[in-house]
Amino acid sequence: MLSKNILRLRILRPLPQQVNHHQTRYRSDLPINYGVLFVPQQEAWVVERFGKFLRILEPGLNFQIPVIDSIRYVQSLKELAINIPQQSAITVDNVTIAIDGVLYLKVMDPYKASYGVEDPEYAITQLAQTTMRSEIGKIELDTVFRERETLNTCIVESINKASNSWGIECLRYEIRDIKMPEKVAEAMQLQVEAERKKRASILESEGVKVAEINVAEGKKQATILASEAVRTENINRALGEAEAILAIANARADATRAVAKAIGAQNGMNAVSMTVAEQYISAFGNLAKTGNTVLLPTNTGDISSMVGQAMTIYKTLSTPSQTQLIEDAKGAETAENEEEEIETPAVSPGTSVEAENDIGYSDPDSLGPHEEPDPTKEKND
Repeated sequence: MLSKNILRLRILRPLPQQVNHHQTRYRSDLPINYGVLFVPQQEAWVVERFGKFLRILEPGLNFQIPVIDSIRYVQSLKELAINIPQQSAITVDNVTIAIDGVLYLKVMDPYKASYGVEDPEYAITQLAQTTMRSEIGKIELDTVFRERETLNTCIVESINKASNSWGIECLRYEIRDIKMPEKVAEAMQLQVEAERKKRASILESEGVKVAEINVAEGKKQATILASEAVRTENINRALGEAEAILAIANARADATRAVAKAIGAQNGMNAVSMTVAEQYISAFGNLAKTGNTVLLPTNTGDISSMVGQAMTIYKTLSTPSQTQLIEDAKGAETAENEEEEIETPAVSPGTSVEAENDIGYSDPDSLGPHEEPDPTKEKND
């Protein structure tokens, strides 16, 4: 009886778990085969018969032969998060950085995860570290910060290519922390400050530029509006002056017509004489007001003679002059003579010679050098 209890205790004792320095994997204790097995959800039990793989138990109720069939591996099908230890890496611009991350993986094939590699988690951790170091060596330090998402994607693709035979799929990789040397961090801080100062200067200059453009545009618009106002004012003033001049001219024309009509009426000349006399007296009253030099006629007090002279000038201007009449007569006579010349027919040179011969005239120049006119012939003619 005691020996049976000792044997039972040995069977119930779980197998020792493999522990490494990098990562400890927590898995369920290996169950004992009593013939009836209840597999939890999201777990896969690998069954061996006489030390050889038999099958994988699905979640739920399962029946196995005790003692002959044993549970060799228990694989969790849940997503696992594995901490990647901090490690140093050198970028392409020779900057040493310390970087760590978190790896998310999931067992896709329990058979490969059990028989493909001794410790899948340790293997995947080492693969993530080497892949991360290789990918960081291809890029610069500034690119590590800017393209962290691209770096994570490259690491995941590289891990999946190598871990396909292990039955494990890497879902994603996240860089958690990046540490740089102090001098590099100070240089990057100065660079960031300079970049921000540069942006501030550019923004300030753009603001000044926009402000000056707005001021210049405002001055331009003000100048245009002022010139348009002056132009409109000048046009209105010119139109007003033109209308005023036209009104004055019409008024003078009306006044002149009224004066001419009044002069042509009875006693019109007497009224003109009286008006001239009044203007004469008014003009003499304004003498010597604007200057010291004054020219006066000899008969200043004789108003009637001055009025007579003014009337004489008026009559002279109002009646046509004798010279003008003579010139008009000469022009008419010249026109008549031209008309007569146009109506008289022209005589040819031969006809004129014959007429002269008939009359009895001869041209002395037409005679020969020794010929003289015959006086007898002239008498007979």
